[in-house]
Amino acid sequence: MSFDGLFTHAMVTELHQKLVGGRISKINQPYQNELILTVRANRKNWPVLLSADPTYPRIQITQVPYVNPAVPTNFAMMMRKYLQGAIVTDVRQVDNDRVVHLTLTARNELGDAEQLTLIIEIMARHSNVILVDHQTGRILDAIKRIGSDQNRYRLLLPGATYIEPPKQDKRNPYVPNQDYRALVTEFPNEDVLAKQLQQHYQGFGRDSAQQLAADLHQPGDLDRHYQDFLAQFDTPQATLLTLANHKTMFAAGPFSRFGQTTRTFDSLSALLDFYYADAAQRERVQQQAGNLIRVVRNDLKKNRNKLKKLQATLANTKTADELRLKGEILTTYLNQVKRGMTSITLPDYYHDNAPLKIKLSNQLSPSRNAQKYFARYQKQKNAVIYVGEQIKLTEAEIDYLDNVHTQIELATPADIAEIREELVQQGYLKQKKMKKKQRSSRRPSQPQQFIASDGTEISVGKNNRQNDQLTLKTARKSDYWLHTQKIPGSHVIIHSEHPSEQTLTEAANLAAYFSKARDSATVPVDYVQVRRIRKPNGAKPGFVIYEGQRTLYVSPSAELVEQLTPTK
Repeated sequence: MSFDGLFTHAMVTELHQKLVGGRISKINQPYQNELILTVRANRKNWPVLLSADPTYPRIQITQVPYVNPAVPTNFAMMMRKYLQGAIVTDVRQVDNDRVVHLTLTARNELGDAEQLTLIIEIMARHSNVILVDHQTGRILDAIKRIGSDQNRYRLLLPGATYIEPPKQDKRNPYVPNQDYRALVTEFPNEDVLAKQLQQHYQGFGRDSAQQLAADLHQPGDLDRHYQDFLAQFDTPQATLLTLANHKTMFAAGPFSRFGQTTRTFDSLSALLDFYYADAAQRERVQQQAGNLIRVVRNDLKKNRNKLKKLQATLANTKTADELRLKGEILTTYLNQVKRGMTSITLPDYYHDNAPLKIKLSNQLSPSRNAQKYFARYQKQKNAVIYVGEQIKLTEAEIDYLDNVHTQIELATPADIAEIREELVQQGYLKQKKMKKKQRSSRRPSQPQQFIASDGTEISVGKNNRQNDQLTLKTARKSDYWLHTQKIPGSHVIIHSEHPSEQTLTEAANLAAYFSKARDSATVPVDYVQVRRIRKPNGAKPGFVIYEGQRTLYVSPSAELVEQLTPTK
């Protein structure tokens, strides 16, 4: 289901149980539109994600690891100033809307207690995280500052008075009423009833309205169906459903109208971590790597156009032998060529003396005409060598850029910094001036580790720096190296001299999954011992050559990758 008002109700119920009475111990802003508060409550640390992402806005407890920027943002510093050490006294929802208030008690600079409200508005591209002084209603800061040129209804700037989002003329479904009875009678069609429920009641997403409409059309007590539907959000059951189109959806209960329950989770937060794991990460990478993607795509386009022109030039140089032949025949029958002729037909002794027509310049002597053909032949012959070399260089450039593009698509936010540094070193990006603190605090990322079914360790490089380090320095000569055949992807190392067939298959699956062919049905993966790998002098990062390989054909499986991921 969507993160509508009803799901917000269920999430607030979960957060209230876990967070109230806890103290905020850490505040981080790892991504542009996301804030993470670490709340210490009931002897546990709860990382609370407040996301104003336009695509995946939400509030939840998250266990997904994140990497903080080298230098905290101004918003993060402001939140630390006001909220470090604050106590969470309440978590509540505004009516049944997608607005959550975290009521906090903090100490100001004089040590006096003050009450603050951290407001999370979950409204697609209008989503926001806003800190407000509870007593005065004054905005202290917002993760997205909105001026009068963007919104005439309200300002979301420090110092402005906080105004709630405009309310729609809808009823709160949790306030006792029996309006649904009239709606069921007036609109017997289930789809039409669902639309009417959405228009009449606050906080109903399309899927929630469709499920309630289906419940109200079931035989039995109408009031009981309505109350049972709402009650499930007070005691939510975190459920992952598989739809008829094989896609999945999350829900706070068994939404039987949409499909079968695939899996249940201990909490709504764990459900969202699982559901958003890949999609939300891709969104974060797109935000952080937007400039990189644009540069790589532009260079790919330039080099592909260049390759087409070079291939066309090479095709034109295939007439070089014909020019040499005409020059030789002219030289042989030079006595028959007269100055002022524009063409002559001579016997081609290379092809059974067949007549061959040769164009001439009437302004050149016979010998100069022959020399002109030899000069054009030599020029095209030299061009073949030059164009051939340029084609090889351009193809290598395309392979490299295609590989980097794949790495960006498969990267985690933590990998983007290293990919950016590599593109700077290779001359694709300009070097930005960086503070000493930023340079010294950045640690090189490490290859991702997996454990095969028999306990063998497997390492997967996620960018060219990791690939070179893993293959050429970390791996032993007796270890096995895997890579998709002629497809951009990660270097995979099996840390074993004699891996089992099952381990080879599992490692090949990892190589296929972390490659451009992730969504393919069958992917060829080469494997060979590391001792047969070498890197040519001057080769691009991540490029190696090998011999004596064998090939496995596998189908990439996200489920297998999850099984091989070691638990922390």
